[in-house]
Amino acid sequence: MLMPEAINENELRQYSAVVLAFVGDAVFELLVRSRLVAHGQRKVKELHLDTVSRVKAASQAKMVQGLSSQLTEVEQEIFRRGRNAKTSPPRHADISDYRLSTGFEAVLGYLYLKGDMERLQYLANLALDNEDKPV
Repeated sequence: MLMPEAINENELRQYSAVVLAFVGDAVFELLVRSRLVAHGQRKVKELHLDTVSRVKAASQAKMVQGLSSQLTEVEQEIFRRGRNAKTSPPRHADISDYRLSTGFEAVLGYLYLKGDMERLQYLANLALDNEDKPV
């Protein structure tokens, strides 16, 4: 994954949660795409449909259930800021799912911009591994 120049943590904590989620959304989609491609050759249309099904708000909300116990205090703060951010969800998304996914994406964006790829990968894998577990 392309590594950005790491942003100082104090400066990074001043970023809007929505900006962090904006970055986290792109990072999570790239991680999902990479994971799907690593599982073997498939048609691009199938890869696209599988990616969309995993990155949509409802799927992310299910994935992050129980993830909060794995977050550090700082990550929990970022998650809360993202979850509580004043945003307008897409018409097709449930508001509570959208807020949970925004919180998760804010944490991923924070970790990416901080340059903590190991922690980012750990949390993303944990969430993706939770995908098939019952809520």
